[in-house]
Order: sequence, then structure tokens, then C-alpha cells
Amino acid sequence: MKITTALHEYLICPHCRSKLFPRGESFFCNSCDAVYPVIGGIPILIDESVSAFRISSYQRPKPLTHRERAKRALRSMLPTISMNLTARTSFRQFRELLFAANPKPRVLIVGGATAGVGSEELLRDQAIEFIETDVAIDERTALVCDAHVLPFANHSFDGVISQALMMYLQDFPRCVGEMLRVLKPGGVIYSDTPFMEQVVGGQYDFYRFTLTGHEYQFRNFEKIASGVSCGPAMATAWSIQYLLLSFTENHAIRAGMRIFCKCTLFWLKYLDLLLVNKRGAVDAAAGTYFLGRRPTEALAPERAVQQESAAASPPAQATPLLVPQYRGLIQTDVRAFR
Repeated sequence: MKITTALHEYLICPHCRSKLFPRGESFFCNSCDAVYPVIGGIPILIDESVSAFRISSYQRPKPLTHRERAKRALRSMLPTISMNLTARTSFRQFRELLFAANPKPRVLIVGGATAGVGSEELLRDQAIEFIETDVAIDERTALVCDAHVLPFANHSFDGVISQALMMYLQDFPRCVGEMLRVLKPGGVIYSDTPFMEQVVGGQYDFYRFTLTGHEYQFRNFEKIASGVSCGPAMATAWSIQYLLLSFTENHAIRAGMRIFCKCTLFWLKYLDLLLVNKRGAVDAAAGTYFLGRRPTEALAPERAVQQESAAASPPAQATPLLVPQYRGLIQTDVRAFR
């Protein structure tokens, strides 16, 4: 099994939130009698009553075909039009914060089927226990679950990483509430999400966030750092690529256009090295990031119910929350720019 035996103690039923117990090639719940299979060493902890995903659709992982290996090799050799400007620095800071609180931290990666950009150095740290979850099974998936219903007990993790995930979430406030719930008080969270970037995930792609909007989703965390992760030049390269792709539906031509754009537009992203700290970049960034910490003080009872229960409804008259300060250059009268 890809998850450690020690982690079994923290697994809960995604349906009724009771403790799960291993039984052969599955996990079962004594309270609701639910049974969750383990396929190829990967637990499939999906509550089909609230999730769009079905357990029956998961199959034992198969070795990559020669064609898929060739495609991945070709992609690795081509230049890229994308560049994350801050991920490596943010992950180093994330690591320092983890070890300041716990010498043997446990970190949950939500959407971790493949290694996130800039996370390679962090993932090599043997002192950190990583639990990489996703709804898809790929090279790094250790446990399958829906981000809206994380199958872990309260306060199970010292850190949570969510990279290029929020645009895929139908109910992102619920998912952020789940991250808050599974983090220990003082636990660290890192989120990186697109803003001026076109559709990537097809039918599963729902949202984009300004920096202000990104910060607002994590308003119940103490902000440590936030800003532009991918700049306006990268967004421009993506826009040119998608402009060209709009002219055809032929798969072969579209693949050729992507290769053409990678080979001719890759240099644009380096302009972002000059723009990353400029205020105007906030208004046109390809992506933004947020690094924060779960407050160490106890939540007020009514706030705890709202944030730590994924199924809870917000109070009828919630206390207004301050919107994060806007850090770009666009004037507040948006009519002047229409």
C-alpha cells in the first residue's frame, strides 16, 4: 500500500466521518458499513453520494505504453511557455515553517498525482511524510479522494499543498474549509492557482482568481506571503497559443500548433523576471500564490461549525469580513476601462 500504516489511524469515512479500518484489500466503516477498495495499493476513498466521481471507474494502474512514454519524452525536450517565478522560494519557506513547528512533519498534497512545479526539492526531503492525493491515478497518487470531502481526521497534518487545483473545484469554499479542518493549529498552507490563463481541464475547469480573490478564499488563515506566481508575459504567450488553437478542431494540427508555440514563444516568459515585483503585474498575472498558517487560537464556536464541517451552512446573518487590500493599479471606477 502506498500510504504508511501510521496514516491508517487518521483515515475517516468520507460519508459519515467515522474511523476507517483496513480489511484485506479494502477499508471499511463500522458505522455506515461502507467499503472502500484498495486498487493497486491505492485506497479509493470516494463518497459517491456527494461526489461526481465513481469508484467503479478506477482500475489498477497500467504501465505506460511506448507511445505515451514517447509523448512524455518529447514534451520534456521541448521548451515551455510557462514559468513559475516563486514556487521554489515559497516551498523553501514552507519547509522552514514546517520544521519550526515539528521535526517530523506530515504534509497533505491535494491534487498531487504528479509533482507540482518547483516542488522537487521539497519532495526529496526524507524527514517529511507526504500523502499525495488526487481524483486521478498517476505516477505519484498515493490515495484517491475528492478534495471537497477529505477522508482525514481533524488536525491530521502539519502542512497542506494545493497547486493548480482551485480552478477544478465546483465548491472551492468547501474545499478550503476541509483544508482548514485537517490542518493542525499553526499548520502551514500553500496554494497556487491560475488567473489570466485559459481553460486547461476542459469540462472540469471552473474558476480563475485575481490575487485579491485568491487571498479572500483563504481569509481564515494568517497570511504569511502572497503575490504573483506566473507573470503577464507568460499569460500573453498562452493567449497567443489559444488564439491559434481557436482556428481549428483538427487534433493533429492543434498538436502541431502547440509545438510551434512552445518553440517560438518560450522566450516571452523571461520578461516576467522584470515584471514580477511591479504592481501592474498583479492585474495581468497568469497565476497567483498564497502562503499562510492556520490560526493557533481556538475558533469561536459558530465559526468552528461553519469552517470545520464541510456540510455546514453559513449563518443567516454572518459577520462581514474585510476584503484583502487590492495591490494592482487599476482604478476603482471600472466603467472608465470599458
